[in-house]
Amino acid sequence: MSLVTTFRVGGLTCHTLEGGRQRLDGGAMFGVVPKPLWSRRIAADDKNRIPLALRCLLVEHDDGLLLIDTGIGNKESEKFRDIYGVENTGTAGPTQLDDALAEIGFAAADVRYVVNTHLHFDHAGGNTFLPGDAPPEAEGRVAFPNATYVVQAADLEFGMQGNERIAASYLSRNFAPVVAAGLWRLLHGDEEVVPGVQAVLTPGHVPHHQSILISDAGETACFLGDLVPTTAHLPLPWIMGYDLEPLVTLENKRRLLTQAEAEGWILVFEHDPERGLGRVVREGKSFGFQAFES
Repeated sequence: MSLVTTFRVGGLTCHTLEGGRQRLDGGAMFGVVPKPLWSRRIAADDKNRIPLALRCLLVEHDDGLLLIDTGIGNKESEKFRDIYGVENTGTAGPTQLDDALAEIGFAAADVRYVVNTHLHFDHAGGNTFLPGDAPPEAEGRVAFPNATYVVQAADLEFGMQGNERIAASYLSRNFAPVVAAGLWRLLHGDEEVVPGVQAVLTPGHVPHHQSILISDAGETACFLGDLVPTTAHLPLPWIMGYDLEPLVTLENKRRLLTQAEAEGWILVFEHDPERGLGRVVREGKSFGFQAFES
């Protein structure tokens, strides 16, 4: 089975990369939405966990390959992998993300930009890796040695300061080695990363979350990150229990999806287990999924 779906945004070639799977508690993923409703869309296992993709996006750009998010990586213990149902082991490299890159003829060393929507472990875990001979407690090494890493400055500061509420999600060895290597480019609000690739603040899940717009020749795609993690989260009030500021999420969803529907954007859903690409259509006062047609 292919780990890559290729599509175009104007003259830019883009690839969704399947970086593996994880499983998270369905109740936490859907917050106040009752299980009889959300379970019609995504079935839970006997531990009440639902399957979630670890989908990344690679953009072939004149300034170099640009990768958005990096999955979970290979540094975590077997206990961690069992709790979160992680399945991401690779053959071309440490993780399945390496296999997806290899499928289209690339390797980690070819990537010139790594953009993190935020620094939760399932979005930035692949920023660093453990070599096979390293002890489990080792800090890890930078996974994309020729890349500039890009994130909101405030999100890096938020993760480094930490607190009891976020300690299990912001794991320092996913970003501290990048700090030590001096490879971060820190953004301050909405900024262009390279021509045609724009970071836009979409807070709520965490205070400094960003989504990424890719635009060329009048066409736009949006990598949503955790603003809308799956197609099941398109209805405006369907918001994760993990979100620190759910009412902020609500208004950012409303704003972004309204623009996406009006302008016909292609949307990339990072965690949907089956549907990685699509568009949105109006469904009354909310939004629904429309399959992507190139």
